Amino acid sequence: MIIGIEGIVEHKEPTVVHLNVHGLVYEVFVSLQTSSALSSESVKLLTTHIIREDAQQLFGFFTKSEKILFDRLIKISGVGPKVGLAICSTYGPSDFGKIIASGDINGLKKVPGIGPKSAGRILVELNGFDIELMQGESTLTSSGSEAAMALESLGFKKDQIAKTLAKCVETETAALVKEALRKLQKL
Repeated sequence: MIIGIEGIVEHKEPTVVHLNVHGLVYEVFVSLQTSSALSSESVKLLTTHIIREDAQQLFGFFTKSEKILFDRLIKISGVGPKVGLAICSTYGPSDFGKIIASGDINGLKKVPGIGPKSAGRILVELNGFDIELMQGESTLTSSGSEAAMALESLGFKKDQIAKTLAKCVETETAALVKEALRKLQKL
């Protein structure tokens, strides 16, 4: 799994960058936000590596908060990497957090490829995620995010997870998950 890439820009289009990493050239799909932030020849990007039956694709992000937003979006049924990238191109993470908080379906429909049905589903799926986006990456702890994803994959509701993790004192991911599970069992 490729989680980051650093190289020299050989070719740049609005949503695609070709990076030369020691003689090997990678095609990395980027949002318009990230593309405009790439000014120098040598760049370092956080990446999401998607492996499919017919392709392997790299999606690059200049900031951690944009990567977190993209990763969360592509987990939603009906939202693929292209739509996720379109959302990241249209809105920054904090702006998108405001759209989620206000439940602004019309604002979400401005993104190419999103209709009213998809907009509604995205708003429901991301309910509560707006707090993380608006706080920015400084308050996002990796162990807290990892613990939340682990608990979510076990079938717990997002609002239950958020309330429970707020009461936990552990800082390491594994210990945090164990503590949260003990508290969730009592509910």
